[in-house]
Amino acid sequence: MMKVRVCVAVLLLGPVASGALRAETVAVAYPEGVVRGFLLLKSLDGAVVANGDLTQSARGDRVTSRLVFHFKDGSLQDETCVFSQSGRFQLVSDHLVQRGPSFPDPIDVWVDAKGGQVKVRYREDGKEKTLEERMEMPADLANGMVLTLLKNLPPGPDAPTVSMVVATPKPRLVKLVVTRVGDEPFAVARRSYSATRFRVHVDIGGLAGVVAPLIGKQPKDTAVWIVGGDAPGFVRSEGPFFQGGPIWRMELAAPDYPRSEGRPAGR
Repeated sequence: MMKVRVCVAVLLLGPVASGALRAETVAVAYPEGVVRGFLLLKSLDGAVVANGDLTQSARGDRVTSRLVFHFKDGSLQDETCVFSQSGRFQLVSDHLVQRGPSFPDPIDVWVDAKGGQVKVRYREDGKEKTLEERMEMPADLANGMVLTLLKNLPPGPDAPTVSMVVATPKPRLVKLVVTRVGDEPFAVARRSYSATRFRVHVDIGGLAGVVAPLIGKQPKDTAVWIVGGDAPGFVRSEGPFFQGGPIWRMELAAPDYPRSEGRPAGR
């Protein structure tokens, strides 16, 4: 049976909104720079399942972003994405590793968007196997950069359809159909904000796309909340990290500071 492994991240990535769908690269409205952030991955009942560490650097118009999740059960998800941002965002390469008890089908996928190559390492019947394929890569590949693209969408009802390479384990192209669901309130301490909720739907396409929902292989949609304004930012997401996996909630983490006994905080 077909297995579709799709990273969220993301994560994460519905029925389409009004307006024509456009398969195109996203214009750079807010250039990416140096970032260090910490994330939590939770089940929908609020239990923490993994801690995330995001590091990002920029050299000229090239950005390298790495997001690592360390799971409580010892599992690991590690994704490094390199993209250019000269006028429009364009993927250079993406490397995704998933392994450990949380991932029933461990996988290592490397996408060279510029060279048109995909390399997949996976296990089947207890043996490690490798697939290498050349593919014609569209300019709108979104592997590892969906959240970045959502932060840069212009206001309005229209949203783009972008491409993604997934491993089944055979590499194939799918479409990510983005829909604006609407604005939803949230609060930080006593201050109220509003975030735009996006729905990201994986369109498998072709005969496989017709059959997938019938045999339970259609990946579940991912919801992503982005706060707008002069400096748009990620708020949270909810979706699976792999086909058939649980829905995990990704959100920003607040640091804990140890306090020495008998020593007031801040000293």
